[in-house]
Amino acid sequence: MMDGIYLEGMDFFGKHGVLPEEQQLGQRFVVDLTLQLDLRKAGHTDNLENTVNYSAIYDRVKEIVEGAPVKLLECLADRIAQGIFEDFSLVEGLKVVVHKPGAPIPGVFKDVQVTIQRQRHEYIY
Repeated sequence: MMDGIYLEGMDFFGKHGVLPEEQQLGQRFVVDLTLQLDLRKAGHTDNLENTVNYSAIYDRVKEIVEGAPVKLLECLADRIAQGIFEDFSLVEGLKVVVHKPGAPIPGVFKDVQVTIQRQRHEYIY
């Protein structure tokens, strides 16, 4: 079983969506991230170099969500996964949940979300 670090409810403003208005006006996106990595060395050494910096993870996710627009939440989630794997070599696996609470659906609903799970050794860069 792998150890985990969780960043939940990261709230950003992005311009993602299929409709042109979504890419022009933008809207709120919420990201939950579960990182799988071995935290034993960090636990024994109390040294930040043996884990990942939560602030740096947050900044990377923010850069992606607030960056170049995509049409699909699936693509946005995949970009987040790719960015984390590229920048944080200690992360072995992850789960990304992207919420789009303001999705343009004609009806009453709480949330729309896409979830992906990836392992470093299976990931295609």
